[in-house]
Amino acid sequence: MAAGAALAVTGAARAFGGVYAVRDVDLAVEPGELRAVIGPNGAGKSTLFALIGGQLAPDAGTVTLDGTRIDRLPAYRRARLGVGVVFQAARVFAGMTVLENVMVGAHSSTRAGFVAAAMRLPSHHRTEREIRTRAFSCLERTGIVSWASRPASSLPLGQQRALQLARALCGRPRLLLLDEPASGLRAGERERLAALLLDLRAEGLTMLLVEHDVGFVMRLADRVTVLDLGQVIADGTPAQVRADTRVITAYLGASA
Repeated sequence: MAAGAALAVTGAARAFGGVYAVRDVDLAVEPGELRAVIGPNGAGKSTLFALIGGQLAPDAGTVTLDGTRIDRLPAYRRARLGVGVVFQAARVFAGMTVLENVMVGAHSSTRAGFVAAAMRLPSHHRTEREIRTRAFSCLERTGIVSWASRPASSLPLGQQRALQLARALCGRPRLLLLDEPASGLRAGERERLAALLLDLRAEGLTMLLVEHDVGFVMRLADRVTVLDLGQVIADGTPAQVRADTRVITAYLGASA
């Protein structure tokens, strides 16, 4: 696993039709930290996620990775810098096996180019073997190695989510972005996901977890950032956030 990277979001803003989805958001994530972002529906979580991952460009503000600005880079350039993304909606490449889908994730971390592939040079074959071995390892980590030869589109939701995570890990990310990865999972699948995220954190991978399930977040995250109406209303340890009256009012509810 590559060393974790520091992420900094400063003054980020994005509006749609004159209405701000995210406004003046600051967020700093230390290397090796598992940071969670929570908030009620419409709080701006998905927009912030897209601003960091490269699916959207900010109207204002900056996003940096280890001090390098990435907010104007397309998503594929961010991937080459070590940003891995796991989307809420399962995304698979139809017509490809599970293993092949995971191998695609390594494209951002390999140096073998088009010429080597087209000419079937030894370097290409060697790289392909290395990627295949890496992909199998990632499938083992996410618990779906037995599905490796099956069509990716035939997987149930839980296994498709695991495939996405395996594909992201195959790229050897320094920063892993996860958008509600536990949504729709059964209890056993959620527990396996939680255990894997804790293992990845112990290995030093930096992660940003956007999640609606407060209980899932609170037992995993080092720190929690809370958004409401596009702005940060709280930031701290899980215990600090749980006790914050603004969070209780905006998101957790009076009985939390």
